[in-house]
Amino acid sequence: MKTYLTIMFNSEGSKPSEVRDQLLNLGFKAAAGNYDFEYEWDKNRVNVDELVWFADKVQAALKNHLVYFTIESS
Repeated sequence: MKTYLTIMFNSEGSKPSEVRDQLLNLGFKAAAGNYDFEYEWDKNRVNVDELVWFADKVQAALKNHLVYFTIESS
C-alpha cells in the first residue's frame, strides 16, 4: 500500500527544500508525476485508524511551514 502527497507552497512559507526535508524524515520519497511524494507502507493493507494517525504526523511535520497538502492512499 502507498500513501501519496501533493504539496501547494506559499510564497510566505518555508522553502521547498525545508518542506522536502521534513517529509523525507517521515519516510516519504520524492516523486515526479501526479504526486510530489510517496510513502510505501511495509504491509499490503492499512486500516483507517493507521491512515489518520499518519495524516496527523504529516500535518504536525508541516505545521508552521505555510503549505497546503492533500493525501491519498491506495
